[in-house]
Amino acid sequence: MSKNFNEKHLNIGALIFNDIDQLDFTGPFEILSRIPNSSIHIISKDRGIVRDMQGLQIVADTSFDDTPPLDVLLIPGGYGQEQAALDEDVLTFIRQQAESALYVFMVCTGTLICAAAGLLHGRKATTHWTAMEVLPFYGVFPRDDRVVIDGRFISVGGVTSGLDGALVLVALLRGDQVAKELQLYLAYDPQPPFDSGSPTKASADVLDAVRVQAQKITERRLASARNYASMTLVPLQQDDL
Repeated sequence: MSKNFNEKHLNIGALIFNDIDQLDFTGPFEILSRIPNSSIHIISKDRGIVRDMQGLQIVADTSFDDTPPLDVLLIPGGYGQEQAALDEDVLTFIRQQAESALYVFMVCTGTLICAAAGLLHGRKATTHWTAMEVLPFYGVFPRDDRVVIDGRFISVGGVTSGLDGALVLVALLRGDQVAKELQLYLAYDPQPPFDSGSPTKASADVLDAVRVQAQKITERRLASARNYASMTLVPLQQDDL
């Protein structure tokens, strides 16, 4: 799976913002920060503290202005995705870094931020299952897979899939052996107590309850995506999906 970047020092950057889902960031960080011969930067528009959706404080050590050219850009999701996708400074930063990055890695609804930057039009991608119907309004072909690779763009589904995507990314950058060693060191051997981790497996009552919980943010995301499509492009037709 490796693309033979073994000798290259890697600059990895993780974008954070208020109301992120911290596991979108901290899960991949646990893996990516251990890549041999690499540096990782925790990036926000300005240095300082951001708070995740539950109030957890995370410190950004690098501002947009201080960020070097990145080989890997990690974009998490969370409820703050909506505001980030409307912030032209954020979108410009993503566009600029994506120009030279080896990979842009989007976790959960971080895909919607990258889509709002105009980088995924005509590409395949995935996101959290509650937001899948939003993707075509950004000109994206939705794929209901845990990890989707389209060229330099790697997207993963909801939250915990960031761990899977990070291991795939390590394999691309440093080879399968390094990825396997990291997986073993972190004891990543999922054996969940319930088989309810996807809408295809969850019972009807569980699925309905989670849809109700996500209804307001899903409606806001759809409204933003429709507005983007009305100003920017014609949504993909059902026959194209």
